[in-house]
Order: sequence, then C-alpha cells, then structure tokens
Amino acid sequence: MRLIASQLLICLAALSAPFADAQEFPAKPVKIVVPNAPAGVSDIAARILGNRLSEFWKQSVVVENRAGGGGLIGYDFVAKSAPDGYTLLMGAVGEFGTSPHLYPKASVNPLKDFAPIVLVSDAPMVFAANAGAPFNTIREMIDYARSRPDGLAYASAGIGSLSHLIAERFAFEAGAKMVNVPYKGGGPAGAALAGGEVLVSTLAASSAMPFVKSGRVKIVGVTAPKRITLAPEWPTVSESGLPGFDATNWTALAAPAGTPRDVILKINADANRALKMADVRERLAGVTTEAVGSTPEEATAKIRDELERYGKLIQTIKIKLD
Repeated sequence: MRLIASQLLICLAALSAPFADAQEFPAKPVKIVVPNAPAGVSDIAARILGNRLSEFWKQSVVVENRAGGGGLIGYDFVAKSAPDGYTLLMGAVGEFGTSPHLYPKASVNPLKDFAPIVLVSDAPMVFAANAGAPFNTIREMIDYARSRPDGLAYASAGIGSLSHLIAERFAFEAGAKMVNVPYKGGGPAGAALAGGEVLVSTLAASSAMPFVKSGRVKIVGVTAPKRITLAPEWPTVSESGLPGFDATNWTALAAPAGTPRDVILKINADANRALKMADVRERLAGVTTEAVGSTPEEATAKIRDELERYGKLIQTIKIKLD
C-alpha cells in the first residue's frame, strides 16, 4: 500500500508541475523582442501591451529591438531562446507571413519555430492618391490602370515591403497592371506621392494622415475590411471596387516552440485582459491601430492563412531577397 501511495503521489506531482509553473509565471523579468526598428507597428504594440503586462505581473517587461534581415534576426534570436515564456516575439505580418518566402535561404517556418499566443493589433494600409490624380475611387483607379498601356505606377516602401506586396496583391485580384516604384521606406514614398512624382502609393493609414490634412493627398481606399474609427469617411477597398479585399499590417505575440501550454495560456489570458482595457485600446487607436485579442488557436490560424496567401503571391510575382 505504501508503494502504491508513493507512486500515486509521484504521478500527482508530475501532473501538477505544469500548473505550478503557470501559477508562478513570471518569476522574473520577461523580454519582448521586436524584430524591427523603434516606432513601427510591432514596437508600438509591444510597448503598450508590455506596460500593462508588467503591471499585472509585478515584473519588468522589457522591449528589445533587434532589427535587420527582414525581421529574421530578431525572429531567429527568439526561436532559439529557451522555451519558457521569458523571451517572446512581437512580430508582424512581415515576420510571420512574408519574410519566410522572401528569404528562402533562411529556412524559417513560423508554425514550427513558434507557439503563437495572441493576435495583438491590426493596422490598416491605404491606397492614397496625389490630390491631382484623375480618379477618386477604387473602381476609377482600377479603370485608369487598365486603360494605361504601361500600367499605373505606384510608390512603395521598397521591394518586398508590405506596401509593395499589398499593391501587387490588389493588382492581381483587380486584373490591372501596376508598376512598383520602390523608395527607401514609407516616409520617402509618402513624400514622393505628395510631391506628385507618382499618382498612387500604399501607405500606413497613420503615415497618410498628415498628407491628407495638408490637402496634398486623398484616400482612395482602406485595405481593412471595415472603415477605421479615426477617419470613418475613408471608404474601404472592399466596399468601393474590390469586394472581399483584406490586407493589413497585424501583429502577434509568440513564444519559442515547446513553451509549456499552461504558460502560453497564462500569457494569452493576461494579454486579452489588457487588450480589452479602454486606455490600451485608445492608445492603439491613436496611431490608427486596432486592438485585437484572440485565442492561441486563432493566432495560429491567422499566421497559417497569411503565410499561405503571401507565399502564393510571392511565387506568382517572382520576388526573392538575399
């Protein structure tokens, strides 16, 4: 009987260990790695969410920027970190959906390298036109592009950037020829648009706002499935010429593959709690970004869908970066 009892105690201890880990988590500071430079969508999401999680956990949540390699330097650092929940990745659609296809030599797979935790934020892009462009709607822009033998030139933030890929995705779905004019970032692309060097650009909604207020740029369509709160007068691409179009710059929090399930659920619950708070939602809305929230399974499905969607697009337009 004593032997049986001791064996039962060992089994119970083993079963309860993961729960104890989750209850004790975090017992030390947590690091959120952002694989991009400061002030981007991932950085903003990490800092806003991290501040609230730090309050919940009574532990420091440190945001560390590790930019470079199309986001893959920070990606690789987290993927190879201990799977204990203390080193997390705040990635965007670039790291989870496009870079794995743009940099095939890197041999990365987000669905194998990470345990997705939660969808954090969603930032729409816009098709913005110079104020003097001869079109005002998505339908008119499509017709204009189709009527041009050489297609419609547009400014992007660079080859392989999200602004480039969204425009190419739009052109493919619309059956219109569009020609990429790459600039070194969204800022220069926006300035080129406002200055009349090109008629159209795909920009972050927050980047387009100052040009719109100055009267040099007009918004033709928002790439999100619904209108944005800060500018509800801007129509969506879906409602104004290309039904079902949905292409945004979302972010997700993920841990290295193999992180205990109970730790994932603990972080998920606290992140969702934070993302429902009014001040968090307001701070994200202030930079034209929407708080999301999800289950780990929903975050995984989002990454899987976008990884497949952009993989097909990148293969079709034949882009590869070294």
